[in-house]
Amino acid sequence: MKNIIKFTPIYKERVWGGRAFEEVYNRDLPDSGVQYGESWEIVDRAADQSIVVDGKYAGKTLNELWIHNREEVFGKGLPSVDSFPLLLKILDAREKLSLQVHPPEALCLELEAEPKTEMWYIAEASNQSVIYYGLQDGVNEEHFKKSIDLGNLEANVKSFPVKKGDFIFLPSGCLHAIGEGIVIFEIQENSDTTFRVYDWNRLGTDGKPRKLHKEESLLSIDFKDNTPLMGCLENGPLIECPYFNVDILTLKEGDNTAFKKNSNFAIYIIVEGSVRFGDSRFGAGDFFLYPHDEQVNSIEFHADRKSTILRTTIPQVVT
Repeated sequence: MKNIIKFTPIYKERVWGGRAFEEVYNRDLPDSGVQYGESWEIVDRAADQSIVVDGKYAGKTLNELWIHNREEVFGKGLPSVDSFPLLLKILDAREKLSLQVHPPEALCLELEAEPKTEMWYIAEASNQSVIYYGLQDGVNEEHFKKSIDLGNLEANVKSFPVKKGDFIFLPSGCLHAIGEGIVIFEIQENSDTTFRVYDWNRLGTDGKPRKLHKEESLLSIDFKDNTPLMGCLENGPLIECPYFNVDILTLKEGDNTAFKKNSNFAIYIIVEGSVRFGDSRFGAGDFFLYPHDEQVNSIEFHADRKSTILRTTIPQVVT
């Protein structure tokens, strides 16, 4: 079996964050007095680099692997870009996030921004948890502008109840927000551009209102996209889009089940439970990358108890 690749997470303080990484996933957080909203698990950005924990590539950054060991680690037929094209996170939304939008690719040059299509998988939620997506019926762009100025935008936004196990697909251009009391696994394009439309009149960690991006948001929002693609599935493909494919596998206690795969890399996320793969054991919140391997066409997991696994891959480029 090839060496699996594990990375050190990078924790981000957020005004809406909490301590779920510690409470749910038994992680040691850097500072006991900080509310952490994001754990960047797989990231290749100038200011933030995933570092390999151990094994053959110990100490290397994700970007070093992508640039210098691309075919060996990731495989063939992948996008010809300078950075690993995905960013994978866990989000702890103790409070709801800002109402926001990520710009569509067609506007990114003009706005000096990056597009961000993403997928959420709900790992934890309360009985009252919702996400926000799109506008209420009858709310047009002009009405939307006025509601921003009047500070009553909340009444014009649609909310959708969510529960543990739901997934939601969010293309660039959709108006959205995560509600409070939710832990999410997020798979997205490698982008950190967010235009805030409305922040529920709260103050940031510095005690001041956070910056809003009204003009950029109005340019970016797809006012026709008001209903999310969402659902709940135990096994099979969740999302297939030009940027990533995500599949789910649910195992009962004692199951030995194989994930079929092609020869390229795949990233596995243990959403809940406890599984063994080879001589390694993984628990809820663990991520690992299985590298390119032309000799292996499936990955077999043994479940110590009921477990859920997400697998993320990148579609091969058609030439």
